[in-house]
Amino acid sequence: MKITGGISIIGAGTMGNGIAHVFAQHGFKVSLVDVSQAQLDKAITTISKNFDRQIAKGTASDLEKRNALANITAISDMEKGVKDAELVVEAATENVELKLKIFGQLDRLAPTGAILATNTSSISVTKIAAVTTRPGRVIGMHFMNPVPVMKLVEIINGYETTKEVTDTIVELSTQLEKIPCVVNDYPGFIANRILMPMINEAIYSLYEGVAGVSEIDTVMKLGMAHPMGPLQLADFIGLDVCHSILNVLHDGFGNPKYAPCPLLVNMVMAGKLGVKTGEGFYKYEAGSKDLAVSERFR
Repeated sequence: MKITGGISIIGAGTMGNGIAHVFAQHGFKVSLVDVSQAQLDKAITTISKNFDRQIAKGTASDLEKRNALANITAISDMEKGVKDAELVVEAATENVELKLKIFGQLDRLAPTGAILATNTSSISVTKIAAVTTRPGRVIGMHFMNPVPVMKLVEIINGYETTKEVTDTIVELSTQLEKIPCVVNDYPGFIANRILMPMINEAIYSLYEGVAGVSEIDTVMKLGMAHPMGPLQLADFIGLDVCHSILNVLHDGFGNPKYAPCPLLVNMVMAGKLGVKTGEGFYKYEAGSKDLAVSERFR
């Protein structure tokens, strides 16, 4: 099976607009669906700005930008947005109840033969598939942020995902000039099962006074050749998202090593979520490129 027709993206946030950007850039007609018209407007503006960055770097042209934007239709009605889809990619907030609700709706509204994919970074694909009447056509398609830049797509087979569906999504990912890696459905899959304990350990190292924010990130960047330190990366991902994924790992494996660090829990409760709120382990000033450690950790 080869996907040649419509792609529907559910959710116009950071991941949703990035996924729409990539599909549209590669010639697919995309319906970008969100209940908020303001979020849809913001998404189109973000996609346009991200294309401008690509153009400045020489990785895209003005013509590609115009063609891609013409390929995207912003829709606030889910029924209209998925009625002709061959593939639906859900990119809503990492909340299990919300995703289950969305997939119940998609199962009723999308064509019977459509593949339903989730961009979840940790939630069980099998659990999501179980609320549909087509579990064999449900799969994980986990893009990395920022989607237009990052090459990896982590493809997650649910318990009943068919080989035909997996092969289709692998081929499609290659069409998008991404590198697909197929994994099986266990908590955190591969990317976050390995990444989140590292981030959590970095937070514990700060919490226990082993080293400061800058020192922890510098050791990992210079010593381990990481392009970004784990605390800065946590801010970039969102501390609430890190907290949520660690809880999925903790609940799924029942192993205390995955329990979120108390410092992370407190920061999330205080609303210090990283880049999205302007403060996490670092302080983010609008328009500033300087990276300053949050006053709390100086």
